Amino acid sequence: MSRVFRVSWGPSIALSLLVVLGACSETIPDRIVEVDPDAIRPFNVQVPDEILDDLDDRLKRARFPDQIPDTDWSYGTDGAYLSELIDYWRTEFDWRAQEQILNELNQFTTVIDGVDLHFIHQRSSNPDAVPLLLIHGWPGSIFEFMEIIGPLSDPASYGGNRSDAFHLVIPSLPGFGFSGKPSESGWSPERMAAAFAELMERLDYDRYGVQGGDWGGIIGRSLAGNYPDRVIGFHTNFVLGGPPPNTDRWAGVSEEERTFLADRTEAFAEGSGYQEIQGTKPQSLGVGLNDSPAGLAAWIVEKFHGWSDHDGHVEDAFTRDQILANVTLYWVTETITSSARIYYESRHAQNRSTTPYVSVPTAGAIFPKEIYFTPRAWAEHRYNIVRWTVMPRGGHFAALEEPHLLVDDVRAFFRELPSQP
Repeated sequence: MSRVFRVSWGPSIALSLLVVLGACSETIPDRIVEVDPDAIRPFNVQVPDEILDDLDDRLKRARFPDQIPDTDWSYGTDGAYLSELIDYWRTEFDWRAQEQILNELNQFTTVIDGVDLHFIHQRSSNPDAVPLLLIHGWPGSIFEFMEIIGPLSDPASYGGNRSDAFHLVIPSLPGFGFSGKPSESGWSPERMAAAFAELMERLDYDRYGVQGGDWGGIIGRSLAGNYPDRVIGFHTNFVLGGPPPNTDRWAGVSEEERTFLADRTEAFAEGSGYQEIQGTKPQSLGVGLNDSPAGLAAWIVEKFHGWSDHDGHVEDAFTRDQILANVTLYWVTETITSSARIYYESRHAQNRSTTPYVSVPTAGAIFPKEIYFTPRAWAEHRYNIVRWTVMPRGGHFAALEEPHLLVDDVRAFFRELPSQP
């Protein structure tokens, strides 16, 4: 008699497989299969056809709301654009092509702190390459980094110097993409930072750099602040920090920076409502977004439109395929709700970082359409700023929107550090 055992490697949908044990008609005794909890397992993406068929069916039946004429994006995602995007998603977008892009990379999973963590580990052919942890944010994903993986890991093939190579480690945040969904409260950015520190240790990287934007910048700050003996340098395109206490808030802040700060504050004034919802009641929102792909697309595309650098059309900053690869990843993994909880966990965290100052050498890459702006004088109160680059263009999703600018700045920063691993 043959037996079929279902071996679950973790909570991620794509990480289960069927193991059939049996030979002829012999009875195989029940046995316990022990799995190394620290094992690093190869991973490939292959979303079941039934999930994609269900997506197609839901897109066919999408029900769009009315919209006041001539309001465009002012009330939220523009209905005309969304209708075009949904039609393209259903009739032309090729998820299997996106899977192929991912599967050409070296992907793995490993269990850390009870969560199955998915990550890309793209090593350079240069044995002296600097290990670099790339951390995405919300509503981004590992797809943000597709344009910079090659140039950073194999610079010689992209017109750069071989000496500027990096060994890249790119995790999906817990609750995002192909990583597992935490089954308990408390997965704050600080806890994620600790998990990533464990991941780098498990990969035998004693010293490494960190780069991140959005939540990746916040998690990266926690890493740099709490593990200064491991992090050789922190590069971020999301510098956060208020004015120093008990001082003149405008001391050392130029007129140009004041104007820029006022502009960014005004631009984001009516764009921050999602933070209140996801920071207080993400589960209620998640019901709708997890059930409707059109709703999910509207929620995410609004951010891609509002946080990027363009003259009114979001596809001046990203291609449709880039937008939909990211949206589809959230859909097929059903992680929009679990990912949104990071706002709740951050707001209600019991283990907030108490590091008042990040002593690790830090680089700020300042893109003009980023949702927040921190003047350099304020940043220097919280970070050991050794490089500060004001970019000529670009927005919140820097690695995807302006990959060349980001790559050049990352290379320059780590090249200039006084010590490397």
